[in-house]
Amino acid sequence: MTDDRNLPDLHLYCNGTNSTYREGLFPGLLYSDGVKYIMDNGYAWFVTDALSVICYGPRRVKQEPFLVIKLTVDPKTREARMTMDDGNGKIKYRQKYCYTDAKVELVLWYQNGLLYLPSED
Repeated sequence: MTDDRNLPDLHLYCNGTNSTYREGLFPGLLYSDGVKYIMDNGYAWFVTDALSVICYGPRRVKQEPFLVIKLTVDPKTREARMTMDDGNGKIKYRQKYCYTDAKVELVLWYQNGLLYLPSED
């Protein structure tokens, strides 16, 4: 697989996941095929930051049974933001990145120890 931050095959990850993967630094947390795809194509930093907050972050995040994790990118300034909300728009965590080479904005869902794309639900 080539490193392509435009994620041209993202649409292929839908209707569930065939495999789950474990990141050694985050015991008990798994991620889906779609999340592995985005990690393999230049977004591992975003996924590991999200897993780190879920596993080791503030109690207000760790106690949530469901999280929506969003990466937004400002193409002019090359800044980005990660937000985590409870699925009802109530922000539980924010993180700013002063610079990113990310090309697309992403949304991930977290539930029952699994991080996945909404299209994989």
